[in-house]
Amino acid sequence: MATTITPNVRLSALPPAVGRAGLRGAMASEFTKLRSVRSTYWTLGALFIVSVGLGVAITAGTAANMVNNPGNKAGFDATQASLGAFFEIGQLIIAVLGAMVITSEYSTGMIRTSLTAQPRRGVIYAAKAIVFTAVTLVISLITAFVAFFIGQSFYSSKGVSASLFHTVTIPANANVTCNGPGPCTATFSGTDVISPSTVLTAIIGTALFVTIVALIAYGVGSIIRHTAGTIAIVIALLFIIPVLEQTLPDTWRWDIMRFLPDAATRVITATVDGGNPHLWSAWPQLGVTALWAVVLVGIGAYLFRKRDA
Repeated sequence: MATTITPNVRLSALPPAVGRAGLRGAMASEFTKLRSVRSTYWTLGALFIVSVGLGVAITAGTAANMVNNPGNKAGFDATQASLGAFFEIGQLIIAVLGAMVITSEYSTGMIRTSLTAQPRRGVIYAAKAIVFTAVTLVISLITAFVAFFIGQSFYSSKGVSASLFHTVTIPANANVTCNGPGPCTATFSGTDVISPSTVLTAIIGTALFVTIVALIAYGVGSIIRHTAGTIAIVIALLFIIPVLEQTLPDTWRWDIMRFLPDAATRVITATVDGGNPHLWSAWPQLGVTALWAVVLVGIGAYLFRKRDA
């Protein structure tokens, strides 16, 4: 009886692990996740199309109305008009994506896979926030500049357009006379001066505000880990509470409004009259919104590290 002898086969040892998984690798992974799902493209596309499209409708309509009522030119803020759709509707759209960046992994169970691949929870949380913030800021800046330039193209023939390249003077007051069914006539007195730096502040500030709102949604999402609940809370924080605040006595309302996260929109885009006199100037008021984001993202980071997946 023949005996078959199998020679000893030594399996090659795996190379020793070198270093540890770091932030750069986690960011690359999070960027892959973000760009590999269709909801990202749909949401960012909606942000751009809706913001610019509504901006075109608003600017075209207000520019056309100046033919029949030239008195509307007095004190008209062309920058605010062209950016209005972006900061009002854009913040709502981007809040949806901000919520889904963190909550979608909990709903699908993929968060357990992510934590298995990268057990350092703080690194994952920071990588998600950094990648999402960078993408949102780039898209927001593009949207803000496109909306601004398209809007000013409608206002340029009316003599009220703003500019990034030179100081613009527009009428501050108007005396309107309407005789018969024809268009009204207006005589103007006084002027408002709009500097390029003020316009640039409004454009960049609007993009920053929308980006900060995305971070607020990210923070809320990491706290409650539920998409619909996150969106509901963000809508209440940015839209419903400011409406309810209007029912308070004036002395209370004026003190409270400057500490709400939506207040920055009332001054950041104002280039003519400086916005609401009861609020701080543009950058301090935007800082209040940023503080909301820091606190919520910070709470979310703590809970992300302490709770089970």
